[in-house]
Amino acid sequence: MYLMGEKHRIAGSFVLLVLVLLYLILMTGSSYPLSISGYYKNYSTALDIPDIENISFYEDQPIAGSVSNRLRLNLSHQPNDWSRLELAYDLVPRIQDEILFSGRLLTFDTGISGYRASDFDEQLYPDENEPVSSFAVFHNLDRLLVTLRAPFADIYLGRQAIAWGSARIINPTDILRPFTFNELDVEDRRGIDALRVRIPIGLMSEFDAGYVFGDQFKFENSAQFLRTRLYYLRTDISLLVISFRENLLVGFDLTRAIGGAGVWLESAYVFTHALDDNVTASDDYLRSSAGVDYSLGDGTYLFCEYHYNQAGENNSDRYISLSDDIAYNEGAVYLLAEHYLAAGISHNITPLIILNGEVLTNLIDPSAYLMPSVKYNIEENFYLSGGVYFGLGKKPEFNPMSPGFIEMPSEFGFYPTMYYSSFRIYF
Repeated sequence: MYLMGEKHRIAGSFVLLVLVLLYLILMTGSSYPLSISGYYKNYSTALDIPDIENISFYEDQPIAGSVSNRLRLNLSHQPNDWSRLELAYDLVPRIQDEILFSGRLLTFDTGISGYRASDFDEQLYPDENEPVSSFAVFHNLDRLLVTLRAPFADIYLGRQAIAWGSARIINPTDILRPFTFNELDVEDRRGIDALRVRIPIGLMSEFDAGYVFGDQFKFENSAQFLRTRLYYLRTDISLLVISFRENLLVGFDLTRAIGGAGVWLESAYVFTHALDDNVTASDDYLRSSAGVDYSLGDGTYLFCEYHYNQAGENNSDRYISLSDDIAYNEGAVYLLAEHYLAAGISHNITPLIILNGEVLTNLIDPSAYLMPSVKYNIEENFYLSGGVYFGLGKKPEFNPMSPGFIEMPSEFGFYPTMYYSSFRIYF
């Protein structure tokens, strides 16, 4: 274990050294200033965790509270017209109930720990070997990126954000570091380590290729992608192939305007274990999202989206067993059923006050997750927001004959109700 840890640190130090050396070379003779920006965010939340009768830990649970603060510093330097360095660092002090540190909430996530070749421990305080009671400090080196602009291409090396897809709620092609549909802070996508090359091939068209480094640079932990973006017959067309953790994804994304509305179709088919010669069995699956949106003249925006998830089940009795599937462990899938319908509305009450409402419905259970919120721009670079996320559906039940002794009659009845408020200050 010690040797593995040493290799991990050495690999990370090597990447950091390469980036720093490149930066020092690019800095030579520079007269361009260093750009500094960032923000401070506060999220105060209260989680009402679903009760499960006859399981002492989940029975009569009090509301769990959390106050999370995030201070982000962004640095960028452009020593000349053909190069740029970006760095971003997050410091996150958090005060919350112990259950929220324990990881024992009844939730599913994307199952993706992140594509990073090496990283420091995110928990800064207390030490990882010490128990956390109600206070902890986390940190994250979220960007460390060198960009080189050649006459024929843009080259990106280092920790960066990579994402695709036009769907509003669920993006089948976005599997490297996706957001879940109910995340609060979606402003900055978590950085991953990659070498990326983007080559323009015409008006509004490009070729995009990259290698995403997984833990310790191992191939079985990494990903590779090829993507083209074309504009044809007034339609944006993206074709994508991703090899990830020895699985293969083939996908496409189409967007265009029809009348006054925008429409999209985003699909991905995953061949599991396609690049693993030691595994012959497979559990391939298709995911697809199709939708339409429309902006009214009075400041109202509407959208509706259907999502198909072949990796899911059409019987809630089998939800719990999905946690062992490749799709949920490596493919960033977290929704449990096959068929979903989402809808949303946004309305500007004034230019500074915006009401939002979204709902994601599981058409199999049935159950639904509602997300109403309000945002207020108090003054320049200062924002307030608040809302509640809550599920409608049958609550989880205890059954000694079920896997994990828990039955899920519905998916979103399984989710905690979350009340939140936040404020953001940018500088």
